[in-house]
Amino acid sequence: MRLWSVHPRYFDRQALTACWRAGLLAQQVLGKASGGYRNHPQLQRFRAAPDPEAAMWTFLHGIVDEADARGYRFTRDKIHGPAGPAPTIAVTTGQRDFEWAHLRRKLEARSPDIALRWRGVTEPEVHPLFRVVDGGVESWERGATEPDGPGVTARGLPAPR
Repeated sequence: MRLWSVHPRYFDRQALTACWRAGLLAQQVLGKASGGYRNHPQLQRFRAAPDPEAAMWTFLHGIVDEADARGYRFTRDKIHGPAGPAPTIAVTTGQRDFEWAHLRRKLEARSPDIALRWRGVTEPEVHPLFRVVDGGVESWERGATEPDGPGVTARGLPAPR
């Protein structure tokens, strides 16, 4: 499950579809309609929001808005609530940068044309649900340690600045 903080405009088709599916699953978990993934670390930031379900609905509407802009047909009716307004959720610069490096590596491997389009972007915009604050990689992020030495994470990604 990956609930990206970066704006969905940077996604390839696979990332957009996977984020949509992960968001729908997260919606079920937050609404207590599903027991699977209930302890998933990425849900911590949504659970910490004043209204976790509204935050997830806003997140999902942002994904569907991007899908609509691309001519994809995601079923907006699968979202259990309105688009907002939901209070924003803080995302740290370190988390944003960690996710950006992770997404860029995925894009380079499977969608090089899209990776090339975003090559010069060093500080990507975030999903409209989030607001950027200074800080490191979130404690709930898996693979954010540096076992391979300074500057490399457990997944072989560049460590955030």
